[in-house]
Amino acid sequence: MKFNLKPSPRVKASQCIMNVNRWEIFDEEYRVVAVESQSLTIQGVRSGQVLKIVTQNPEAPLSPAEYPPGQLISLSDPSRWPVS
Repeated sequence: MKFNLKPSPRVKASQCIMNVNRWEIFDEEYRVVAVESQSLTIQGVRSGQVLKIVTQNPEAPLSPAEYPPGQLISLSDPSRWPVS
């Protein structure tokens, strides 16, 4: 999965990405805002930061049944997964 940050209208995308600590995104709870077949838009409960998660696997589409709008979710750090 790839994270794309959605900047606010007053902040340039380059500034938004540079000011984000990559690890902080794993320390927050998120509310599902929108679901499309290849992307999930979530908003941080505490920070208000909006993230768009884009799946690279078209054979495994995302669905509102799996991620209902309003549901709270957490993100996990894939670098901490066991190597197989």
